[in-house]
Amino acid sequence: MSLYRDEGVVLRTQKLGEADRIITVLTRRTGKVRAVAKGVRRTTSKFGARLEPFTHVDLQLHVGRSLDMVTQAETIRPYGEALVADYPRYTAGSAMLETADRLTHGEKEPALRQFLLLVGGLRSLSEAEHEARLVLDAYFLRSLAVAGYAPALEACAKCRAPAVRAFAIVAGGVVCGGCKPAGSAAPALETIGLMAALLRGDWAAADASLPRHRSECSGLVAAYLQWHLEHGIRSLRHVEREPV
Repeated sequence: MSLYRDEGVVLRTQKLGEADRIITVLTRRTGKVRAVAKGVRRTTSKFGARLEPFTHVDLQLHVGRSLDMVTQAETIRPYGEALVADYPRYTAGSAMLETADRLTHGEKEPALRQFLLLVGGLRSLSEAEHEARLVLDAYFLRSLAVAGYAPALEACAKCRAPAVRAFAIVAGGVVCGGCKPAGSAAPALETIGLMAALLRGDWAAADASLPRHRSECSGLVAAYLQWHLEHGIRSLRHVEREPV
């Protein structure tokens, strides 16, 4: 019997039969794993509550033909307990889980940096270190950077000129007047500065930003993320934006 252990964050679950579930987990070493958890929907299940979304869990799994099977589960940290009591943080966390699922395309392809970003983001949300939408936007930008889609924020994405006039999703970030395509956004310089602060982890600058710049930043980051994913993030419709 081929067994292996790994730790991971439960991204989502779906029902299987009368009492089982299929869980999708982003793990530290193995990458994204889909596995069957037998009997977890029964009230007598010994580890059903440990396999809910947001839970950081230590797993033992048995390798199967199509889906692996969970044989042991121990909770490392139940981030969901803190998030479900706070709507803005819960919805931001849900968007993180969905994005992590979308950005890790193949199963069992190691994605350590994506795993660490997700754990760090959920920890920050659960501990209320910063405003929820700032944490979410920082997670979006950094996870995109790890996937190879970091937006250009310091110089024109096309010609590298320092004169920035607009933000163009199709160009890959900020653009100068000569490279500006039709339909580009014209955000405030403070908004671009906020995006750069979130990407590099400058929380002093991010926390000091104004609500209108946070709102503008959130709109640009969400559009940029979904354009690269070529798919909408359903959870985003429930995420509360900072009031202008």
